[in-house]
Amino acid sequence: MTDRHHSDPEVPRPEGPYPPTEAMLSEPVPEALQAEQRRQLAAAWDAPKGWRYWTAVNNSEVGVWYALTAFFFMLCAGVMALMIRVQLAVPENDLISADLFNQLFTMHGSGMMFLFAVPMFEAISILMLPGLLGARDMPFPRLSAYGFWCFVIGGVFVLGAILFNAAPKAGWFMYPPLATEEEGVGSDIWLLGLSFIEVASIAAAVELIVGTLKCRPPGMRVNTMPLYAWYVMVVGGMILFAFPPLIAGDFLFELQRSFDWPFFDPARGGDPMLWQHLFWIFGHPEVYIVFLPSIAIAAMVVPTVAQRPIFGYSWIVLSAVGTGFISFGLWVHHMFTTGLPALSLGFFSAASEAVVIPTGIQLFCFVATLIAGRVKMTPPMLWIAGALAVFTTGGLTGVMVAVAPFDFQAHDGYFIVAHLHYVLFGGMVFPVIGGIYYFFPFIAKKQLSARLSRWSFWLIFSGTNICYFPMHLTGLTGMPRRIYTYPDGLGWGWLNMISTLGAFAIAAGFLVFAYDLLRPKGGQGQVARNPWNAGTLEWTHDIPEAKWGVRSIPFVRSRYPLWDEPKLVERMDAGRYYLPDSPEQKRETLITSVIDARPIQVQEVTGPTWVTLWAAGFTGGAFIFPTFHWYGPAMVSAAFAVVTILYWLWTSTARPPRHEMREAGLGLRLPTYASGPAAVGWWAVWITMLGDATGFASVVFGFFFYWTASDFPPAGSPLAAGWPAAGAALAYLASWGLTLGARMLNRGERSGAAMACLALAPLLAVLGAGALILSVLHLEPASHVYPAILWAIMVWCVTHTIPGVIMQLYCLAGILFGKLRPRHDADLWNSTLFWHFLLLTALVSAAVIGLAPRLL
Repeated sequence: MTDRHHSDPEVPRPEGPYPPTEAMLSEPVPEALQAEQRRQLAAAWDAPKGWRYWTAVNNSEVGVWYALTAFFFMLCAGVMALMIRVQLAVPENDLISADLFNQLFTMHGSGMMFLFAVPMFEAISILMLPGLLGARDMPFPRLSAYGFWCFVIGGVFVLGAILFNAAPKAGWFMYPPLATEEEGVGSDIWLLGLSFIEVASIAAAVELIVGTLKCRPPGMRVNTMPLYAWYVMVVGGMILFAFPPLIAGDFLFELQRSFDWPFFDPARGGDPMLWQHLFWIFGHPEVYIVFLPSIAIAAMVVPTVAQRPIFGYSWIVLSAVGTGFISFGLWVHHMFTTGLPALSLGFFSAASEAVVIPTGIQLFCFVATLIAGRVKMTPPMLWIAGALAVFTTGGLTGVMVAVAPFDFQAHDGYFIVAHLHYVLFGGMVFPVIGGIYYFFPFIAKKQLSARLSRWSFWLIFSGTNICYFPMHLTGLTGMPRRIYTYPDGLGWGWLNMISTLGAFAIAAGFLVFAYDLLRPKGGQGQVARNPWNAGTLEWTHDIPEAKWGVRSIPFVRSRYPLWDEPKLVERMDAGRYYLPDSPEQKRETLITSVIDARPIQVQEVTGPTWVTLWAAGFTGGAFIFPTFHWYGPAMVSAAFAVVTILYWLWTSTARPPRHEMREAGLGLRLPTYASGPAAVGWWAVWITMLGDATGFASVVFGFFFYWTASDFPPAGSPLAAGWPAAGAALAYLASWGLTLGARMLNRGERSGAAMACLALAPLLAVLGAGALILSVLHLEPASHVYPAILWAIMVWCVTHTIPGVIMQLYCLAGILFGKLRPRHDADLWNSTLFWHFLLLTALVSAAVIGLAPRLL
């Protein structure tokens, strides 16, 4: 497969020999030329100094920042857990008030899930994936930096609320009506703050998916990718389809909190069960979003420790994909006690049991690899072995709670707390720490202490079992979750004391690990390049100061090139492969085709800038100010965020190239500009809009959920105006057609006609949005859930029209000022792609608002 986006013969094509021959790879490179190439790369990838260091955007800096910040948030959430355990250590304890206890357990769960588990995966992936793929960087470094700064701002805002006694108190799942009726700003902080963080998570997922698809080295077909890259794609896809339903739920939730629209109020036709469905459509895949990246780390450590290729590569890939798919059929696993029909319980119980099969296949493949190899119990392997033991225990109790009759007894008891923590510690914490010990020589060119690793491991491993195993017994003897104290004489006191002692053992283990991670290592010296004798490309990195990553991008023939090609590293270091230099001292990486990784473009990637910080700050204001009902400052922040992002895009993306072709090495000349499906930007828009469409589908799901669950629409209720809704559909259709026509006209060098289309298209889009507003304007959304959900659909569509109009005007300005030309039209391709999705959103909105109530 190639990624040629257009049959126009004027579009530059790769020129020169491919794949390279052995004779080409064996030609010597003069030492003087090698030295000059290194100088050029060093100048291009030099990290900013002083205060400008915080403008860095390359993966080696942003990945470390991301990981350390997520680790810090985890320590904060861990301190909250210790406070919870101290409160529960003895009966009738009054150390902590009920109000503070509720804030603590809410923020502990929210912090661990939203501020540690998923961000840590994304941090490690941003840091490691370019090395694993032999790439210079991810395709959108500034997007990674923007996501990181959004994460920092949102995390500090959410966790910091507890210092002001303003944290949410309704649990990390925020069930209504408790959360919707909670006084103060706690629920709003959770809703808006975590929605802001979810934006950062989706941004990172888009970056990682596109990077895996398009930045692989030549020759690395999809069936030879490192297993970690496969897991990145699976988990990134799960984030795109799991987070938007939660964002849609947050959208409805905040509309009720701010404007009293009754989505979850049964007295006015609402139903709190809708929140549970939307939350757990996110919540159960979230468990596997956390688990699969950790298995990915194990997939890198196990073959290295065994010193043999992984057993059952294809089976592992299929099982990872299968786990991702099945995980979306499990959300009712958390809702067995809500009174759903027995048929539904049976289906979801079977699905909950079935997910064990692909998970078990992956674990058995790892065990088979270890049995076939010569295993040394290195520090990384010790943690992976502990992970297998702890996760298997959690998996066995998971099979138990997947059976509905048992879940009826155990639900909302401490048995569930024990199961959850066994799964999360075994499926995430242990593998991540093992991965840090494994990859630390790649990151810092230093080695962590084997002795401290053992101390940390045995403290955390023993503490995990001491803390959480007794919780099975406290749960089976009737102790409910989320109580801040309990009476004496129930037999829970000694079990809780044991759990508390285990929690402090875990904390001691983390302190040892944190000391080992952060202690000065200047006297250690640089460790060997590949201390574990691994077979994958990340270990070709040598010089810590070389921010360019690989010296030259290799041609790869196997899954373990360092084992299978003895001369590979020597040739990479000599610059025998692709992009060994940077004549114009620009940051560049190689873009390849999706399936067979054929070189198709040399991509110039963006460098250090303050704009990502400004954009994140203004975006944060747009989310944070509404928490306090400061809607004026929120709108100003949103406007400044748009302006900042437009400046970012205008000055650094899709600029017409200075040279159409670039010498890429080995006699190969590649284009420096691409548009349509050949371009990484097109893929980013496509992937982002898939996630956005999932969020919109979740809102529409709410409409039909109410139809099946209640008298909807109520008899005698006024309907939305049909003709304005139909007019809105036609206006959006015309605006989409003009945008598509502008792209075709511009490609045909009819720039004047293209500009006319782009001038008229926004007017029609605004007209369509106005007609959609007019169709529901006479309905009172606070009176009943029927007008409220119609208003919500309208608000979603109209809000998405704003970026659609901005894109049309941006492309008009691009043609007018020479940024967008007939052969350099990536912006028009991307805008048209966005409008494909916006048209679908508008047509569905018009049909649901204007037509569906008349047919129900």
